[in-house]
Parts: sequence; C-alpha cells; structure tokens
Amino acid sequence: MADRSDARSKPDPRVNPWRDDLAAEHLRGEIDAPAYARGHDRAVVAPVTALRRAPAHGAMMDTQLLLGEKFRVYEERGPWVWGQAQSDDYVGYMLADDLGVDIMTTHRVTALRSFIYTDPDIKSRPLMAVSMGAHVRVTGVEGAFAALADGSYIFADHIDAESTQAQDFVRVAESFIGVPYLWGGRESLGLDCSALVQIALSMCGHACPRDSDMQEAVLGVPVSDPLQRGDLVFWKGHVGILQDADTLLHANATHMRVVSEAFAPAVKRIGAAAGEISQIRRIV
Repeated sequence: MADRSDARSKPDPRVNPWRDDLAAEHLRGEIDAPAYARGHDRAVVAPVTALRRAPAHGAMMDTQLLLGEKFRVYEERGPWVWGQAQSDDYVGYMLADDLGVDIMTTHRVTALRSFIYTDPDIKSRPLMAVSMGAHVRVTGVEGAFAALADGSYIFADHIDAESTQAQDFVRVAESFIGVPYLWGGRESLGLDCSALVQIALSMCGHACPRDSDMQEAVLGVPVSDPLQRGDLVFWKGHVGILQDADTLLHANATHMRVVSEAFAPAVKRIGAAAGEISQIRRIV
C-alpha cells in the first residue's frame, strides 16, 4: 500500500492518534490540540472490519482489523469510533458495532480461512468465516473442535496458541497465492502488497508496520546481490517477497491477486509505473 505520510513536522497521523481537534493524551506536548483523550481498549467482534480515513461508509479503507484484534477508542460519535489499532498502531475510524468488550485471547487462526460454528459439528450452522491472523479465546476442546469463550466452536487444527510462531514467512505468504488484490485489505478474501508482508511476518513473530514505506524504513537490513528467498523488494508504493532469486511473490493491481512470477520481467513492468527498485531488505 502506498505512502500516506504527512509532510509536516508533526508525528505521522497514520500511526499517531491526533487530529486538529483531538489528540491522544500521550501526545500532549507533541501535538497542540484543544482536547486530549486517554482512550479505552475494545476488541473486534466482527470477522473483519474496515478502518477508514473518515467516518463514512464511502470513505477510503486504509486497512482492516480481524476478529479479536484490539482497538483503542479515543472518540465515539454516533455509529463511528475513532482510535488506534494496537497491533500496528494504525489510526482511523471504525464502526462501533464491530467492537465489543476487550477480552484476553489465547489462540490465533493459522489456516488461510476457517469457520466458527454453533456446535462442535461440521454440519452445524457456521456463524462466521475468519481469516489467518484472527484471535480467539479457547476455553476447552470437544473432539476435533476448540470451544470458544462465547460458546461457539472452531476446528482445532485451524488454530494454534498465540505463543506458537511459524518458521518460514515466505511459506505463509505463499498460502495467499490467488487471493484477490484489495486496497487496504488484510484478510483471505482480499489484501494488498504490504498486508501480505505484514501478515506473513506477524505469523512468524516479527513486528511489522502496515504500509510499504514504513516497512522499508524499519524491516531487516539492506542487501544487494546475491539475492535469496525472503528478501523484500521495495518500490515507491509497492513491496514484494522473493521466493528465490528469480521469483517474486506479491499482491498487485496488475493481476489483481497474489501471484508468483518471474522477477526480471516483473521488475521491468513495475519500474515503468513506480520507477526503479528503491531498496532490497533482508529479515535477520
């Protein structure tokens, strides 16, 4: 996803909760605002919810939060709340109905997509479909299913303890091949280039910011030849993952999906629109 940073000297509003009329209490002294708020934490209760740039259904979706992820609310106004995602600090507006009481979660969805059911039975009614990275609270096990705190069930092999980390983030990213491209998306029904990187790294225990310019600034170390599996390739407004020195994996708006393609022709095509590669970085 492209750079939306603010050119002014104030903290980046994408990841710092401030507006001209309101700022988070911890920004007092950095931001001169007429009012400050301490905020309170809530948890996403919808399978996925949009974080928008303005409190309107037609406003641009900058990112998404998944079931169980935490959101710190600084303002409630009608059907909308304004605040900050606790996983990656992204700031925006969300529907209040998609948030519930903050609870401690225990497990994370590791399958690309799974269902939550009314009963521990594959023939029971599915309540929702959840994507990789969603968080749940497990209270017990019934056969092949894990019982959740709200009385629902999920197939136990589709989740793992939050403390368990995948070992190969490229393999995690490869599981999204064919998933449609969606600007601002972070789920198995649609995601963008930087979300693919963020989800894959987070499943392996690596903290990762949301946008590609943020990722380029902090992830790994810069490298040149020889390139290898797992290297992150950055252009202005775009990022991809090398599966090997000759193959690029990325969510892109040319194919409108996550694809694996030959690196050299991809570099030529992307370069025509975004310019030359700005940096290649390696997670260490």
